[in-house]
Amino acid sequence: MTSPSILAKRIAGVKPPATREMTRLGNELARAGRSIVSLAQGEPDFDTPKHVREAGKAAIDSGKTRYTDVPGTRELAEAIIRKFKRDNGLDYKPSQVSVGTGGKQVLYNALLATLNPGDEVIMPAPCWVSYADIVLLGGGKPVFVPCGLEDAYKLQPEAFERAITPKTKWFVFNAPCNPTGAAYSRAELKALTDVLMQPKAKHVWVLTDDMYEHLIYDEAKFYTPAQVEPGLYQRTLTLNGLSKTYCMTGWRLGYGAGPEPLIKAMCKLQSQSTSNPSSITQWAAVEALNGPQDFIARNNQAFRERRDLVVSMLNQAKGLKCPKPQGAFYVYPSCEGLIGKTSGKGTKLATDQDVVLAMLEEEDVACVHGSAFAMSPFFRISYATSIDVLEEACKRIQRFCGNVH
Repeated sequence: MTSPSILAKRIAGVKPPATREMTRLGNELARAGRSIVSLAQGEPDFDTPKHVREAGKAAIDSGKTRYTDVPGTRELAEAIIRKFKRDNGLDYKPSQVSVGTGGKQVLYNALLATLNPGDEVIMPAPCWVSYADIVLLGGGKPVFVPCGLEDAYKLQPEAFERAITPKTKWFVFNAPCNPTGAAYSRAELKALTDVLMQPKAKHVWVLTDDMYEHLIYDEAKFYTPAQVEPGLYQRTLTLNGLSKTYCMTGWRLGYGAGPEPLIKAMCKLQSQSTSNPSSITQWAAVEALNGPQDFIARNNQAFRERRDLVVSMLNQAKGLKCPKPQGAFYVYPSCEGLIGKTSGKGTKLATDQDVVLAMLEEEDVACVHGSAFAMSPFFRISYATSIDVLEEACKRIQRFCGNVH
């Protein structure tokens, strides 16, 4: 007799993030002695800035190692408020700020605190791997709006408007985008916020994921929805964090600001899960937000050089087409020219997942398939690693593509 499963039904439809899975698979092969080049993980290779590290050490030495309030310390809330005013022209009070253990927790708190069964959440596709699964955990329905290569992976207002229904609860917006690096001009963003100001969309809330705000290139400028359209302020959660810009992935701290009732509900949920984020990380975050910002431009120069190398080399690979993104540290090449063909070692390439798995097996390069980001046939490469590593990886990818027949 088979025992009934102890697992809840809600967990059955949730998948581990493909970014982590491909990284794990690459790491396993590397431990087995393979010369793996992993471009799967979205993590800067730069160290956390020294002044931020020192602030964390000082917090430990001065005994700032105890519980804090669930939404974070007052000092951190004030640093976040100053950041939003300085960078985005947005005004918030401490009661409008919530801090979590990474941006993902802030997103999770917001969606689980607001979604009812059947609520729809619109997200431009391709999009970050975790959005849809968190929506499903909250009982909601992900609604993907395709943003094709021909539109530079950017959401078009007409398609956005068609996707809105009476059941739409949230619009999740991420730019610069993971996985494409797509960034929006002020005019392009205003066209989207104009849709949200129409009578048929007045019930739709905005969750804007600004994690790559400062990683933007080629004279492009960053704008966030509530900045472009002040009329959205009372129904927008503006989410950000420290992992990408400040190279603090392992420190685990994200934050969001929005209307007080929403923030209060998010904090209530967090109080029954993790409670406060690490006190040490919070003090390091205060220094990150208040301290010197000049390292950002230096890092961005390196990212631009890496991006240009990768785009150039991928566009020289048979069957690939790679647009040049204006932000983040990803490229999202189309591999449509490889689909339906056979790899050098005989693997049938029916999907983009077939492509990346064959590339890993035959050339020891780990990437992430586009289906994980809700758009095929593409794959994502993170160029947040050294020029030498990227050049070697792209040579292997060129060789793999050259052997496809």
